[in-house]
Amino acid sequence: MNIEILGMGCVKCHKLDELVRQTVREMGVDASITNVQDVKKIMAYGVMTLPGLVIDGAVKIAGRIPSANELKGLIGRK
Repeated sequence: MNIEILGMGCVKCHKLDELVRQTVREMGVDASITNVQDVKKIMAYGVMTLPGLVIDGAVKIAGRIPSANELKGLIGRK
């Protein structure tokens, strides 16, 4: 599973990164997690509000931090 966190390093972006890493660890999911800060790459996904969460190339969240349960559902739905 490839997970990308879209953001420019703001507090919410860091919080989403922490939440994703914690959730992946707790669920025992084999995932590659990367942070994307390149504006052109972020815009290529059509995301205009940050942070954003992309799982296997599909935008799942934009402009907010999901709840822990919502994130588990997204990660578990591969």
